Amino acid sequence: MNARDEATEIHPATAARTALRHWRIDREADGLAVLVLDKADATTNTLSAAVLAELNDVLGILDRDRPRALLIRSGKANGFIAGADIDELGEIATEEGAAALVRRGWDTFERLAAVPYPTLALIRGFCLGGGLELALACRYRVAVDEPSTRMGLPEVMLGIVPGWGGIKRLPRLIGGPAALDLMLTGKTVDTRRARKLGLVDEAVPARIMENTVRGVLKALPPPRKLPFALALTLNPLARRVIVAQAEKAVAKRARRMHYPAPYAILELWRRHDGNALAPAPGDAASIVSLVRSPTAANLIRVYKLQERLKSLGKEDAATCSHVHVVGAGTMGGDIAAWCALRGLTVTLQDQSAERIAPAMGRAVKLFGERLRDPRRARDAADRLIPDVAGDGIARADVIVEAIFENVDAKRALFASVEARAKPGALLATNTSSIPLEEIASALADPSRLIGLHFFNPVARMMLVEVVVGAATRPALVAPAAAFVRQIDRLPLPVKSAPGFLVNRVLAPYLMAAMRAVDEGISPETVDEAALAFGMPMGPIELADTVGLDICVAVGRLLGTDTAPPRELTRHVEAGELGRKSGKGYYRWEAGKAVKGAAGTVPDGLAGRLVGPYVDEAKAALAEGIVADADLVDAGAIFGTGFAPFRGGPLHYSATRQD
Repeated sequence: MNARDEATEIHPATAARTALRHWRIDREADGLAVLVLDKADATTNTLSAAVLAELNDVLGILDRDRPRALLIRSGKANGFIAGADIDELGEIATEEGAAALVRRGWDTFERLAAVPYPTLALIRGFCLGGGLELALACRYRVAVDEPSTRMGLPEVMLGIVPGWGGIKRLPRLIGGPAALDLMLTGKTVDTRRARKLGLVDEAVPARIMENTVRGVLKALPPPRKLPFALALTLNPLARRVIVAQAEKAVAKRARRMHYPAPYAILELWRRHDGNALAPAPGDAASIVSLVRSPTAANLIRVYKLQERLKSLGKEDAATCSHVHVVGAGTMGGDIAAWCALRGLTVTLQDQSAERIAPAMGRAVKLFGERLRDPRRARDAADRLIPDVAGDGIARADVIVEAIFENVDAKRALFASVEARAKPGALLATNTSSIPLEEIASALADPSRLIGLHFFNPVARMMLVEVVVGAATRPALVAPAAAFVRQIDRLPLPVKSAPGFLVNRVLAPYLMAAMRAVDEGISPETVDEAALAFGMPMGPIELADTVGLDICVAVGRLLGTDTAPPRELTRHVEAGELGRKSGKGYYRWEAGKAVKGAAGTVPDGLAGRLVGPYVDEAKAALAEGIVADADLVDAGAIFGTGFAPFRGGPLHYSATRQD
């Protein structure tokens, strides 16, 4: 080899760096290889077929030029890996295609798990689905302790299962019960919870993450072993008992005919040790059966609808730092608490400190439950500031009115707020029944008013209707949607009209259910008809939860000519308003409805309930309350809980999946 040849010789890793589009290999002097995923032409890392194919190429390169150890990390600022490529899931048209999708991930991660050198995944930001399955295939996991770091296997929410080794590896790492809890619910855990479970080996602040990962790969501690009691949960006999108990719990919230995926997870773990390739294509636990089912197709559709709502908040880069909420009742207090939980400074105004105190108490409880860290809960509480005088108005970026539903009171309030607010502040009303035009008439500049209609309970309901009145400045929609996204809610722009979208489609459904009760059908039977259709809660229980007085008010708002249901009127006149009064159609104890057994559901009852809902959704679309059919479906699913596996009322009507 002459000098010229020696100067141009390329190290294998350098050659890989020039050939690969999505992965980058960096070699360090001590033999450590750092593998960085930075998916080309994408803002988020996902495990597409091309990304997995390149990972196999990388493993081949490392086989030929073996490193001392391998560190896998993300090249994206927003997170580690979001999971599989959802678009590829939706394009699977054959059994062979479904099986191939599972096999490419399964085989790749089995290969990664078998490499002879130590491997470590550095997790910062989201690590979901296939991303967590990749991390599980590594010997070690180090997570960065930041609020944005979340880990989970949410495949069940798409109607499928963790098919790339998660069902096998997660129970071995944290025990059967905890693993099933994560997989069957699709919920995510933060860094500290992951460390406590044993999901990660180290949970460290960002400032020491580099030293930590290199320290682990130098010390090479023995991989974590399950404590004896948790190891017993992997025994085949114990699995049968655990699966039987878990199946009963799943059945209470998801019927097998509607949502087969959680039952498939249980069967894959019990019978096949988590091997998603083991069941034959006709088996109910087969990924082929799941991926090609209407449920999976519709839940993938729901996921894409959710992503579309999220994208509506990306049109405006401005962020809010200070929110002022007027009205410390249930809605106002909970809106304020949620904003403080999400990191904003919040001033909460009402007529006296005594009126604000209950909201502060609920907020402290929320912070403790959600944050599970006394220091972070204390910081959130410090961000929520009682403000009887309303001094926060002048400093706030967003001002939300959440007082009682009286148009004169709201007009007077906004006239005062407008005079004190800074020019660029967003003025928003949380009204659920009063047209914006009637409130805005009190403003010197009516174009400043927009609606931000939250739903109760604020901490659980994802949708916020962004209500645009006749005079509302169109340029306000983007910053309003951006604010909704900033507090981790889903914005849905709607036109100001009676009931907006959600209450408008919900009211006929609830009224149809109450009229069925007037005919002598028990509330339990009416609710069972809706539950069998796929609704998450029966309409009678929902009406009790919302408040029967609110149902009456919404009915009047929508201007129906027919008299309200007889039993509804009787309950309201007797002060039996539902959960908040302890009695309505049901008796309520400890926040739960006390129900008797449901009778036989009459033929056609579900259609009687859902039909008016669908008809009203069509009418709302025809009147332009929402921009298009997909957004109507999104509003119905995230605002009312319309059976997600059916894809939304308009989609259901078009496809009729009975």
